[in-house]
Amino acid sequence: MNAARRAAIFERLRSADPAPRTELHYSTPFELLIAVILSAQATDVSVNKATSRLFRVANTPATMRALGVEGLKEHIKSIGLYNSKAAHIIRTCEALLRDHHGEVPPDREALERLPGVGRKTANVILNTAFGHPTIAVDTHIFRVANRTGIAPGRNVLEVERRLLRLVPAAYRQDAHHWLILHGRYVCTARRPRCATCIIGDLCEWPGRSRQPAGAGP
Repeated sequence: MNAARRAAIFERLRSADPAPRTELHYSTPFELLIAVILSAQATDVSVNKATSRLFRVANTPATMRALGVEGLKEHIKSIGLYNSKAAHIIRTCEALLRDHHGEVPPDREALERLPGVGRKTANVILNTAFGHPTIAVDTHIFRVANRTGIAPGRNVLEVERRLLRLVPAAYRQDAHHWLILHGRYVCTARRPRCATCIIGDLCEWPGRSRQPAGAGP
């Protein structure tokens, strides 16, 4: 894909959604961190249901640590992998209190040292909470980047690096949100909605022309 086509794709995405936001509910960097940890192999809808109750009880590292692992489990047991997530979150709260004065650090290395926080989670926090022009590549973004030809790669790190290099600077801050939402609702894994896609004529996926009109996910 050439640079002009790639820029046109992001211009259309921006025109359709000038101020994209994560669908996770949060009001502080700490709440976002907890929501993102919980979102692994879970839907944003299920996470929001759990955190709407959890954050009323505990929404700081100190109050969440006070719940303990077993107490936290009671609030998140509707979410997959809640046992390991509870353990990671309590250890993360302890690390934030011990090493960062109870604040979420705006630093990749420090974030990735927190239990349960990998590169993708760190990228989400840096981008969404602190305004860094990072791009967190999940399954949706990996699919869209490869399928459309925007930034094909064999693994998530390769796609991330290509996106950071190829996405025009004017669009880089919001590229993460546009791509994940596009993959979630339009460029779905099964039966993508090519007939109503706003970037369909710019997409380089060979299978696009075979998609039936009005195809749903």
